[in-house]
Amino acid sequence: MATTEHSVGFEPADRLAQDRESVRRRFWVKFMKVVARVPFAEDLLAAYYCAFDRQTPRHVQAALLGAIAYFILPFDFIPDVLPVLGFTDDAAVLATAIRMVASHITPEHREAARAALKRGVPENAE
Repeated sequence: MATTEHSVGFEPADRLAQDRESVRRRFWVKFMKVVARVPFAEDLLAAYYCAFDRQTPRHVQAALLGAIAYFILPFDFIPDVLPVLGFTDDAAVLATAIRMVASHITPEHREAARAALKRGVPENAE
């Protein structure tokens, strides 16, 4: 994968996004640790469910997997441990990906996200 001026700094997320099972496994570990501190948890889960939906087109899956991979990386532009600011870069990356593919995130994906948050434990967590 060639590095362009638009992808500088995102190479680790790009590599991770290519390994769907690693993203799936690592997502739930990080999500369960930070869910209470992430104000965009519902959007993040809806994007996750869309990314792993077999009906979702591949290019949409790729965009969402890249954003999710950025979220689960142990390092990023703004460290997640910083109060208030820690997840702003993750939120910006996710919001951008969601805006790009918003029409593919269905009401079913959003309902699954709401239901998982109500339960407190994601149904498909591995």
